[in-house]
Formats: sequence, C-alpha cells, structure tokens
Amino acid sequence: MNGSVLVAMSGGVDSSVAAFLLRDAGYEVSGVTMRLTGAVTSVDAAPPRDEHAPLPVSHAADAAQVSALLGIPHEIVDLRGPFHQKVVSYFFEEYERGRTPNPCVRCNKVIKFGFLLRLAKERGIPHIATGHYARVERDPSARLYRLLRGSDRAKDQSYFLYTLNQNQLRRVLMPLGGFTKTEVREIARRIGLPVSEKAESQEICFIPGNDYRAFFEGSHFCGRPRKSASRGRAPGGRASGEGPILDGSGKVVGRHAGLARYTIGQRRGLGIASHVPLYVARIDVETGAITVAPKEGLFHNRLTARPVSWIEGPAGSRTVQSFRVTAKIRSLHTAAPALLTPLGDGAIELRFDEPQWAITPGQSVVFYQGDTVLGGGIITRGWRE
Repeated sequence: MNGSVLVAMSGGVDSSVAAFLLRDAGYEVSGVTMRLTGAVTSVDAAPPRDEHAPLPVSHAADAAQVSALLGIPHEIVDLRGPFHQKVVSYFFEEYERGRTPNPCVRCNKVIKFGFLLRLAKERGIPHIATGHYARVERDPSARLYRLLRGSDRAKDQSYFLYTLNQNQLRRVLMPLGGFTKTEVREIARRIGLPVSEKAESQEICFIPGNDYRAFFEGSHFCGRPRKSASRGRAPGGRASGEGPILDGSGKVVGRHAGLARYTIGQRRGLGIASHVPLYVARIDVETGAITVAPKEGLFHNRLTARPVSWIEGPAGSRTVQSFRVTAKIRSLHTAAPALLTPLGDGAIELRFDEPQWAITPGQSVVFYQGDTVLGGGIITRGWRE
C-alpha cells in the first residue's frame, strides 16, 4: 500500500479516473464531494451554479455511483457558507471595483486546496488528490516540489494553481498530469465508468448561462438582499450606476449601464455607433467612466501585479534581480516571453518582448520557466511604453 488519499470527486470523468488510477496504484482512496451552492460539485471543477438556478445532472449522485463501482467510501461536505463568503462575494466585489476577477483561482486557494488539506489533516490522511491536468514533481537536489504544466497543452490547468505553496504541494497528488483528455476518456470507457462521456462545463458555474447582467441585477446575492445601486457602490467609485463612455480624446460617445457589467477587451453591449469596432480599454471607478478604443489601442507591453505568490517561496535572488520568464495573462493565453522585475513588498513588473492584447486588472498573470510554474499574481495595471 502507498498510504491513504482523499480524492476530490465531482462526478465528472477527470476526478473519477483520478480516483481509479490512485486505487489501482495501491492507495487507500476516499472520495469527497463539496457542496458549494444548490448544485453539488467538487474541488477540481469550476465553482457551481447559483443556488436559485435550475440544477444540472446531480454531480453528487454521479460521484457516489462511481465511488460504489470503485469500491471506495464517499461523502458530501457542505461548504456553501465559506464558498459564498470567500469566492462569490469576492467575484462580485471585484467587478464593483472595476476589475475582472478569476473565481477559479480564488476557489483553488481558499476553498478547494485550503479546506480539503485541512480535512485530510484532521483525519490523519497524508495526501489529497484532484483531477487537475497539471503535474507535481519533487526535486531531490533542491529539496523542493515543482508545479509543472500538464502534458496535454489543450487541457493544462497549471494557470489556476499558482497559489499552491511547498507545504501544500508535498501533500498533493495530480494523477492526470501526464495524460491527455482523450486518454482519460479511454480509461473511463475501458473500466466502464458511467461518466465516461459526461460533458464539461465551459462557464463560471454559479452564473447560469454566463449571464453576468442577470447575476448582478439579481434580487439576492450570497443569501442576502442585494444593495440598491446607489448604496452598492465600490468604495470611492460609481461602479453600480450608469455613467459616460468616452473615446480616447475624452469625448462622450455613449452611456454605460454600470461598470460592473464590463471588462477590458469587451466589445458587445456598448451600444455605440462607430465605423471601426471599439473595445473597452479602461474602467475608471473614481469617475464612473469607461474609455473605449480601437483594437490596436489595447495592446500593452508592461504590467504590474500584486500580491504575488511564489511556488518555491520567497527567494533572495528574486527580490533584487530581473530575470526572464514566459507569462500568461489569462488561462487561454499563449505564454509570451517577458522580463520580470521584483518591485518589493509583494509586487512585480513584467515587460513583454511583444505587446499583449487586453491586459486586464483583476485577472491573474502566471509566469513560467519551461514547464515549471514559478508563481503568479493579480494584475493591477497594464500600459504601453
């Protein structure tokens, strides 16, 4: 036996195959499904749908069925309160501040790995596992654990995991990191898993249909009445009310319906007549204005990010020296060459070799050397020299 492991099971094919592979390797496997809202989902899936929305096929029932087939124990834990407080509230408040958050990164940090590791520790279980497409490897010479990209570049999820630290990585197993999605489905078919053809969600699951407008205009949020537009503004700004849309010269060219409904790079929903396509280039919470520009006006080659998480922990050489990396400014972005300069006090600056489109405050920038994830941070500003 290789010891015991607590596996996050969503009822999807990835976490189901992860549980099978670990059981087949000799681990004593236990499955756990996290209830985060009205839908039941797991730590290796996106956050769940809003509790007032129609529920999808029962993820908990699928996870229980797979667990029974594999002969492993399974349970459901209720984390709706912490999830609403730490993830959904964060998502809403960041939009109110004119920023575009990444709830999956946040959920990984404070709910998925944070809670699951504590639960495993309380039960004396040395490892946890998820169905993420990423790899964890130990470097004996450096006595460190590395987080690496998944072998399937189309499914690589290392971007969402940059907040993991050494204490977490030494206890985390990601058995799918060396597989492709096609191979995972083939394994599921071969062993007769009932979820082998189950579709994947491509949206933020607590927002039904990816309808942000309906979400922000809903009468309830996090289980309590929503504030009115006049009282629900972000500190120091006008994020909830209407305001002007400006062109690059400062001329008013339209009106917006509230800053929280827009993100950098957005084109649809602006209601502006123009002979060239215009995109949201800047969101100013202090003035309540949105600035639009043609596509070429959104290419920037520099950004700052804060706070920054380092996979290997703080390193002296990274506090005073610049060094080369490749960096992703969103999950589906191709990592681009850049020079990273630590600024101190938990901040960094990146200077890209080539300008990147729609650098967005609130999103994560993640930096790599080869397949190794060095760390990442929250973008605070993007600009062009």
